[in-house]
Amino acid sequence: MPTAIPLAIIEDQPTIRQSYVTYLAAQPEFEVVLVAGSIEEFLDELPHAPHPPRLVLSDIGLPGLTGIEGVARIKRQLPKAEVVLITVYSDAERLFQALCAGAVGYLLKSTMLRDVKAGLLEVLDGGSPMSPAIARHVVRHFQPMPAPAEVLTPRELQLVQAIEEGLSYRLVAERLGISLNTVRTHIRRVYDKLNIRSKAELAVRPRPE
Repeated sequence: MPTAIPLAIIEDQPTIRQSYVTYLAAQPEFEVVLVAGSIEEFLDELPHAPHPPRLVLSDIGLPGLTGIEGVARIKRQLPKAEVVLITVYSDAERLFQALCAGAVGYLLKSTMLRDVKAGLLEVLDGGSPMSPAIARHVVRHFQPMPAPAEVLTPRELQLVQAIEEGLSYRLVAERLGISLNTVRTHIRRVYDKLNIRSKAELAVRPRPE
C-alpha cells in the first residue's frame, strides 16, 4: 500500500468537486486516485485507478444513484474501503439511512476543508466523523425521553390526557373551558417541550405515573 492514503472523491458540482480535489491532493497524507461526478462514473472508472481507494468521500445528492445508495455498491467492489458522506442535509432520517448503509462518517458541506481532512484521518484511526450538527441529532436520539410529568404544567398534562383519550381539539377546549386557539397554543408548547411533531409521537412518550 502506498505511503499516502488512496482517496476517491465523488461530487457532481464541479466547483465543489475541484475545491476538494485541490485541497486534499495537496495534503501529504492523501493521494487522490479517482474523481467522479456520480456513483456510476466512479464504478466505471474504478478499474483504471492507479490504486484501489482506501477512503471514499461522496456527496449524497448525486445524479443517478444517491450517495447513500452507492455505499453498498462501493463496499461490494472495495470491501476494505471506508465511505464518508458529505451533504447539505442534516436531518436525522438521512443520517440513519447513511449509517445503516455502511457509511462511517457524515459531514455537512459547510464543514471547513481542514475539518474534512481531519475527519478522513479520524476514519483511519477507527473513528466515525460527524459534523457537530449531525452529532447533536445522534445524541438527541439516544437520550432517554423525559416523562411528560417532568416537563409539563398541570394544565398541559390535562390536555395531553384528553388527546390520548381521542378527543378532538374542539372537545378538549370544551372539557377544559378554554378557547380553541388556546388549545392550539398549549399543543405547540407541549410539542416543543417534548421535542415531538405529531399526535403519533405523543402517544409513544412515557406516561406519568
